[in-house]
Amino acid sequence: MRPLELLRQAGQSIWLDNITRGMLASGELERYIQELSVTGLTSNPSIFHKAFTQTTDYTAAIAAAQADSPEELFFELAIQDLQAAADLFADIHRDSNGVDGWVSLEVSPLLAYDCASTITAALAVHEQVARPNVFIKIPGTPEGLPAIEECIFQGVPINVTLLFSLEQYVACVQAYERGIARRIAQGKSADVASVASVFISRWDSAVADQVPQDLRGALALAVGQQIYRAYQGHRLSAGHQEILAAGGRVQRLLFASTSTKDPSAPDTLYIDNLVAPDTINTMPDATLQAFADHGNVPRILDPAGAQSAQILAKFAQIGVDVPQLGQELQVQGAQAFVQAWHDLMAVLATPA
Repeated sequence: MRPLELLRQAGQSIWLDNITRGMLASGELERYIQELSVTGLTSNPSIFHKAFTQTTDYTAAIAAAQADSPEELFFELAIQDLQAAADLFADIHRDSNGVDGWVSLEVSPLLAYDCASTITAALAVHEQVARPNVFIKIPGTPEGLPAIEECIFQGVPINVTLLFSLEQYVACVQAYERGIARRIAQGKSADVASVASVFISRWDSAVADQVPQDLRGALALAVGQQIYRAYQGHRLSAGHQEILAAGGRVQRLLFASTSTKDPSAPDTLYIDNLVAPDTINTMPDATLQAFADHGNVPRILDPAGAQSAQILAKFAQIGVDVPQLGQELQVQGAQAFVQAWHDLMAVLATPA
């Protein structure tokens, strides 16, 4: 059986972590759907920065646009791309009863620490996209959590991004549950979809220079398994059971940032070792193609997470404060998206 079929058989969804206008126009995305079992995609400011600066896909559209600002121009073009992608995934979304077939568009990363503006922007983008299978991405920062709750309450499907640690993931789930509980209390439908995107590879990059050889490449997988254990526990919790009983759905766990940064590590490390039912792994093109070629499914993640606890204990012994590092990684991730956003706005502000 081919590697991607093994993932699908294990119950894990495969989403693409990329989008470009050329990919849509050439039929490449459609081929990924038909041949590589891709059932959704995600985007972020860094992805769009590369698309706008490393291809000529947008040259004519930028020249013809009448937008009043670089940000307005960006959302005009990005929304067109996401609408086209959402339409390609529409059948998957319908046939899976809304489990798969999603695409994601992020609000401006400048709003990561501005709750009120995040809510306003998310509602506006959701209305502009006007597709039932588009997630609006909101960072799971402390300021983002009440925005996530409010947007879920307002009926906006949310992809919670920039999650790193167990503590951040738990806070995200609680925000989702509060939003759905408020809907139930007011007699509204409990069926508002959401995913929680946990970033994986940056954990190992952050400690690469301070760990012994036997622990290289181990922290990210241990954190991923730890969060998967929490995910399984939340699915059985009273709060989630009430949501399900009211006609709602589980907030799915998504493993993001799964390309390997260490050139000495296997290029499918974070795919091979994070196989779990009812989860999503979103991959950039190179990782998707690598896994299709030579990926391996050695085991399904253990919900008990015993091995991950032992590994995390070893990191604690050598002085790695995992919760603190998770906070730092979230801040750094937000800063990286802000820099990509500024760079992108500069490109769009420059006359062709």
